[in-house]
Amino acid sequence: MMISSFYNKYSRQLIWGVFCTLPILTFLAELLPSNNDIETWLPKDSDVRIVYDRFKAEFGAEEVVLVAVQEGLDRPLLVEATASRIESLPTVRQCWTPQRLKSILHEFKVEPAEIDNRLNGLLMNSEKNVAGILVLLSDIGIRNRAGTVQGIREKLEYNQLTGNEVQLAGAPVVIAELDRLGSQKSNKKFFIITLLISLCLLYYSFREWKKTLATLGLTIWAINLTTALIYLGGGEMNFILGALSVMVMVFTLAISIHVHHYVASCIDEPDPLAVALKIAWKPCVLATLTTTIGLFSLTVSEIGPVIQFGYAASVGTFVSLITGLGLTPAVLTLWPIDPNMVHSGGKRWNFQHCANWLIDHSGRVSIATIILVMTTGVGLFSLRTKIDPLDFLPAEGRVIQDVRAVQNNLTELDSIEAIVDFGDEEIPFIKKVEHIRKLEAIIQQHPAVRHTMSLASFFPKQFPESPFETARLLSHAQSAHGDNDFTSDGERLWRISARISSDADLPQDQVYDELAVMIDDPNVILTGVAPLLRRAQNQIFTGFWESFSMAFVIITIVMIVSLRSIKAGLVAMVPNLTPICIVFGILGWYQIPIDIGIMMTASIALGIAVDGTFHFLVRYQSQFRLTRNSAQASRDSLLMTGEPIFTAAVITGAGMLALTLSNFVPTARFGYMMTSLLVAALVGDLVLLPCLLALRPKKSDDHNESDHTDSSQSSHDQQHTPHFLKQHQHGAKDQSGKAVA
Repeated sequence: MMISSFYNKYSRQLIWGVFCTLPILTFLAELLPSNNDIETWLPKDSDVRIVYDRFKAEFGAEEVVLVAVQEGLDRPLLVEATASRIESLPTVRQCWTPQRLKSILHEFKVEPAEIDNRLNGLLMNSEKNVAGILVLLSDIGIRNRAGTVQGIREKLEYNQLTGNEVQLAGAPVVIAELDRLGSQKSNKKFFIITLLISLCLLYYSFREWKKTLATLGLTIWAINLTTALIYLGGGEMNFILGALSVMVMVFTLAISIHVHHYVASCIDEPDPLAVALKIAWKPCVLATLTTTIGLFSLTVSEIGPVIQFGYAASVGTFVSLITGLGLTPAVLTLWPIDPNMVHSGGKRWNFQHCANWLIDHSGRVSIATIILVMTTGVGLFSLRTKIDPLDFLPAEGRVIQDVRAVQNNLTELDSIEAIVDFGDEEIPFIKKVEHIRKLEAIIQQHPAVRHTMSLASFFPKQFPESPFETARLLSHAQSAHGDNDFTSDGERLWRISARISSDADLPQDQVYDELAVMIDDPNVILTGVAPLLRRAQNQIFTGFWESFSMAFVIITIVMIVSLRSIKAGLVAMVPNLTPICIVFGILGWYQIPIDIGIMMTASIALGIAVDGTFHFLVRYQSQFRLTRNSAQASRDSLLMTGEPIFTAAVITGAGMLALTLSNFVPTARFGYMMTSLLVAALVGDLVLLPCLLALRPKKSDDHNESDHTDSSQSSHDQQHTPHFLKQHQHGAKDQSGKAVA
């Protein structure tokens, strides 16, 4: 009664509090900044990250935008004028053009034919008459990539370079596009479609607009509260965290639908709200606890965005519990459920026929389902990973088209950097140049290497015979030392940049390994984005199994403790493997690679499956204490919890199909995966679990062992058995005698 009196007194204030705080939370949520830097995919203390950070500290950040100008070699003045305008941007440190590099190489006495040979495939393509402008970003530009890219495009338009005349490529362009596509603003339209679909299906379930709008309003409030907490906690948005809003929506709606159904099923009680909350709190809290464990397990990964999602999603799960279990009763107090609608509903009897059929054929259904799960689960052993930022961009988008055009018509964008450490020993400059050239020759032997460049590229093949002329060249090189990015630390560290062909059949991680073997020099360290992606790709696979295994073990322990039985806990976990085996097994069978976004859905799926499992099992325990008949208890529990589990999955699954319309690949993949996993979770929770429990053998001494210990609990359960279920139990023998015998 205390619960009901609380909501009778404060429900209106609670709903007004949600309504008044929603604009503030929405404002804070919009302030969440985006960060899709590739290097954030690995922790700062990883070995490849340490080497890459050192490389950036010594040679500057490898942040360049490459502008390809069609017919640019015939219009050198236009190319130079464009480079000068771009160079005037405060976000740009320096620009290189074919003409500028030719002038430098000419000053260093490089032969004209050799100059063209060195620049071809770097900043020019003589065959296709394409000229390139290499734009080096300043520190300000790196912090504002989107603004830098937009500024470059404006300068190009000013010089009337638009459409197919010019293409932009480079890491800043890709990251800026990832930030745009993965931003909340870009995904908002798809999320609105998701909400509209959920709104329609909620109304179909509730049959009352005020209650439907209020429930969906609570969901939006929970989403914005979660995002605002992340912002206040110093978090950042990334393309993985973009899925957080949908996840919070799924969990909040699921709890709200369960609470609504519990209240409806207890409508004939003197105080239906209090009775329903006494039934609902345990499965909701246990499901939230286990779901949080599943999501928090993602933090064992070494991939930055996945770690952030693990923390953020754990917060979101807690917010979903507070909203769904704490505020939904306020909605049901202000807009109570109409008893006439509950008693006249025909859907339940349709569901009752399904429940009867499943329990009556539990043996055959269990065998068929287990065969399906085991067959698809074999595909888990064939899972493979792939990570490429370009895969996240829409295939028909401008950015990916520009990148492909630059790679085909001008130069490669992917590079592996070799850092050569000459140590503290005094070595003549010319000797260093010769050593660098030998290393370049070795690197160029690899079939995937299209072009190499170093400080040695600025000197002639043969130094002048005159020592005075050689001295002049070296003096000129030292005076221009600050204008290049190929030496550091007083010429102790030298850099060789090797461009990797996009047409190579070998993956970059294999090219990296083979180059390391070919060089075989402890004083040469390979780095660049390729090793980062290589390590991230390995971590996707290991992180997938580590996070899932950790979640599965901990959730199994929680399940055993809550059910007070090792055997029951282990049996209950079998259906929770169903969505993983079916969906991820199919990915393995069809050789569909796992990326960062797909990998994290495994732990979310485990949490979703466990949610339905707990609602079913808590009810099963109560009914089994009453009937001492496992088949009957399973049938009753399916009637009690099956409809809200099914309704929540259908509403959220159908809503998430809207995400598949997004042209941002991670968002679309997340929509496909989560919809598939929700459907597969229904197979585990509403088919396999009830059928397995229905097959539980009945012990002859069940009544004798438990009459004394369970008498008070059975009395309590009998008091709070829903009215429609009591009627069903009374007539159960007539409908299916063998099931209740």
